[in-house]
Amino acid sequence: MKKALVIGAFLIVASIGIACHRTSLYTESNANARGDQDIATAFKNHSSNVQVEGEGIVIKVLPDDIEKPRHQRFILRLASGQTVLVAHNIDLAPRVDGLLEGDQVAFKGEYEWNDKGGVVHQTHRDPAGRRIAGWLRHQGKVYQ
Repeated sequence: MKKALVIGAFLIVASIGIACHRTSLYTESNANARGDQDIATAFKNHSSNVQVEGEGIVIKVLPDDIEKPRHQRFILRLASGQTVLVAHNIDLAPRVDGLLEGDQVAFKGEYEWNDKGGVVHQTHRDPAGRRIAGWLRHQGKVYQ
């Protein structure tokens, strides 16, 4: 009887864990789809100063912009197929080390329209506290 209760309790706990994991994956997937849609809408409407969050695959690592403030730059392809330039301020946040084409990068920042797909910047904390903090996530590490 005790063994049956232990096995039953284990199965209940395991089922809850699986349901929570699926919910987490669903929520993350929905957030990425919303981010893609937000960027697509901002691009279509030529909008700027739009807070966005999403992820994409690095298709090109560009040379750093070395004029102050310095920026690490790379191009992401979103799941929608749209591309965006990420300009990550390396005077305010750590550089994303080891970034390679084909890597997945998640982001939160501010979208600025341009005719090539747009730019995501402000991927860092604002030292003055006037803007929403952004970030980049690469291989499980957050850069801000």
